[in-house]
Amino acid sequence: MTVEFQSRSCPVCGSTDDSRVFAEKTLDDSTWKDLSFSSRKLPEYLVHRMVECPGCDVVYASPAPHEKVLEQAYRAAPFVSAEESAFAAETYRRLLRTLLASLNGRANALDVGASDGTFLQALLDEGFENVVGIEPAAASAEAAPESVRNRIRVEPFRRASLAGERFDLVTAFQTLEHVSDPVRVVRDAYELLEVGGAILVVVHNRRALLTRLVGRRSPILDVEHVQLFSPRSIRELLQRAGFEDIRVAGVTNRYPLRYWFKLAPLSAGLKSPLLARLEHSRIGSLPISLRPGNLVASGRRRAPSDPAVAT
Repeated sequence: MTVEFQSRSCPVCGSTDDSRVFAEKTLDDSTWKDLSFSSRKLPEYLVHRMVECPGCDVVYASPAPHEKVLEQAYRAAPFVSAEESAFAAETYRRLLRTLLASLNGRANALDVGASDGTFLQALLDEGFENVVGIEPAAASAEAAPESVRNRIRVEPFRRASLAGERFDLVTAFQTLEHVSDPVRVVRDAYELLEVGGAILVVVHNRRALLTRLVGRRSPILDVEHVQLFSPRSIRELLQRAGFEDIRVAGVTNRYPLRYWFKLAPLSAGLKSPLLARLEHSRIGSLPISLRPGNLVASGRRRAPSDPAVAT
C-alpha cells in the first residue's frame, strides 16, 4: 500500500508548536502490513514521528497518514482477537454500570469502533432497547455473533450517516487514538446524544507509570496510534466538544496471562517460545487483573437552556 502522509497541527487544541519530538519515526511503506491495524496484535514497535503538544499534553503523529489511508488500512485489517474482545467487553460493561443509574433512558446506544460486537450484546443485556455499532473493519464485523451482526454498520464513523438518529449513550473504547480528527469524532457524538445523554470512552494513558518505565518498548507506541492521551488531554478533548460533568479515572483491565505476556517488552527470541507454551497451558488461560495504563472518561450533553452551550 502506498502511504500518503500529511503534516498536522495538534488534533486536540490546534497548536502548531511541534518542537517537542516525543519519538522519531521508525516505519516506512515497506513495514506496513494488514496485521499492523488489527487490535490486540503482537507489538511491532513501529511508530510515526510523534510530537508532544505544549498546550494540551497530547502526543500526536506529524506527519501522519492521510485519513483515507487509515480508513483503507482498517477496512482490510484481519480480526485476530475474539478471546481478548470478550474480556475487554466485560471491563467496559463494569465501567458502564457507573453511568447507568444516572442516564435519562436506555432506549438507544451507539458503540463507535464496535469490533466483533461483543459489547453490543452487553448493552442489550444491560437493558438498552436498540444498539448500533460502527466498525470500519469488515473482518471484525463478520466475526460478530448472529445476535448482533446486523446491528453493525461497516463504515467509518460519520454523523451524516446517522442523520435523524439520537442516542442516550455513545461509547468509544480505545478508538480515539486511531482517528485523524478526534475532536470531530467527539463533537459528532455530542450532536447525536439526547439532552442529558452521556459519552463513555477508554483511551491509553501515555502518562501512566508503566508506560514511562518501558519507554519506547511500550505497546501503545504503535503505527495504529496517531495520538496518545493523558488525563489532561482527554479532559480537554471532551470539553472542546461541549461536554460537562467530565470525569477521568484509571482502568483495571482483566485478561488471560498469555495476553499480558504478549504485550510485555521482551525480545522476540524470548517471547515466542514462552507464548507458545502459555497458549496451550492452563496457567496461560488464567485471568489476571492489572492496571497497565488506560483511562476511562465520561461526560454529558448539556441542556439547551444552559447558556454555555455553543450555538
